[in-house]
Amino acid sequence: MDDLDDLHDMDHRIVSALRACGTDPRVAGAARALSWAGEHAALWLVAGLTGAAVDGGRRGAWLRGTALTAGAHVVSMGVKRVVRRPRPAHVQPLVRTAGRHSFPSSHATSAAAAAVAFGALGARAVPPLAALVCVARLVAGVHYPSDIAAGAALGALTARLGARWMRGGAHHD
Repeated sequence: MDDLDDLHDMDHRIVSALRACGTDPRVAGAARALSWAGEHAALWLVAGLTGAAVDGGRRGAWLRGTALTAGAHVVSMGVKRVVRRPRPAHVQPLVRTAGRHSFPSSHATSAAAAAVAFGALGARAVPPLAALVCVARLVAGVHYPSDIAAGAALGALTARLGARWMRGGAHHD
């Protein structure tokens, strides 16, 4: 068996094990709520706009971080349309999805972008919440771990590449 087959098998085993955690109604409810909140990066856009509203001294940095997060989400949707990997079919999903393709996870992309961008602004609750959103997508049975890893890497990279713009523009607000 080659490395790609091994990754594929591991992806299936992990999503099956985590989806099984969703048989607990409390876990399923949390996974659904986190999935819903992260849909179309809504949670992160609200967080960024809230940061801009309450932190007037760094309003521009918050808005640029929000733009980076939205931009990362849009990029992930474009990659998803090119790759066209189907969602896991071997488990019953807990949530409906906006699309039928899974790679990369747009939830993970926007979550990681927000964690990097807003974390740099001192929003310490964002990185752990972003991690929970990523795990929720696995528990919901709508992504493979490699979808989450690729999305998180794409989001973190996007926010990291925009970090200078985010910080540099803050001095001119």
